[in-house]
Formats: sequence, C-alpha cells, structure tokens
Amino acid sequence: MAKIEGDRPFLPVNIAVLTVSDSRTVDNDTSGRTLVERIEAAGHRVADRRIVADETDLIRARLQAWIADPDVDVVIATGGTGVTGRDVTPEAFHAVMDKEIPGFGELFRWLSYQKIGTSTVQSRALGVVAGGTYLFALPGSPGACKDAWDGILVQQLDSRHKPCNFVELMPRLMEHVRG
Repeated sequence: MAKIEGDRPFLPVNIAVLTVSDSRTVDNDTSGRTLVERIEAAGHRVADRRIVADETDLIRARLQAWIADPDVDVVIATGGTGVTGRDVTPEAFHAVMDKEIPGFGELFRWLSYQKIGTSTVQSRALGVVAGGTYLFALPGSPGACKDAWDGILVQQLDSRHKPCNFVELMPRLMEHVRG
C-alpha cells in the first residue's frame, strides 16, 4: 500500500484553480473554494484563481497563460466536464495537452462510483500534461472536488508519497523538448 514517508522532504507546489462556469462568481463558487481550502491545508500555494465562462477559446487561453507561467506547476479546473453542449473543458484541455494521464480519469470515476453509482459515467474528468504543467479537469460539484483531491491529488502532489508521485516527475516533464 502507498504511504507518506518522512525521509523525503515536503515540496509545496504552486497550483492555479480554474472554475469553468457561466453563472459562478467568487462569492458562490463553492467548488473553487473547496479546492483552495484543501490546497492550502495540504501546504501548497494557490498561485492564482480565476472563473471563466464555458467557452473553449476562453478556457484554452487561460490554460495557455498558466502553462507559460513558470510560477504555476499545476492547474485544477472544476466544471464543464459533463456531456451537455456547454461542457467544453475536456476539449480545451485536449487542445493544449502534450500527454494524457488516462489513469486519473479512470481512478476518479472509480472513486466517484462508490458514492454516486453509475451516474459517474457522465463525467469526463481527465488529467493531462502540457508544457511541463499538470492539468486536471474535475466536475463542477464540491463533492467531486473533494473526491478528486482527497482520493488522488493530495497524495500524488505530495513529494513524500511512495512508491511514486507527480511531484518527483516534474523536473522530467519537458525531457522531450530538451532532447
């Protein structure tokens, strides 16, 4: 079983939070707030927090800005991962990604299934790498954000997590570019 090892130092990462919504504001963005609270409680830094409308071009532009920012290691987006016409977050992620992390979405849906049953098939949650930055797209509910953070990200973004974690791979994410 995986575990946190004290013989490795904790390395805080800089995480940007993106809420994709036509109706949310900072005051009523409970999913974004849930992520910010968990990020800070885990000892990481919130590098930025934004809300953008459900428009592929707007989402892609915000992602590209954070991918280009050396002070952002990880982006966590909430919202727009469903199957309706306005749900375009995965399309924006695919437009900027270098590599997909299929296991993230698979594990998220497995965890989600334990709480909401087959309704989890409506989620297109995903993880990708783009320009050396990790990007994760989560459904727009606080419960989904809690499930993804508590069940996956809190461990994978902890440099002490064994046998492996996303943080230890960060220096190697751009190897194909340096090659």
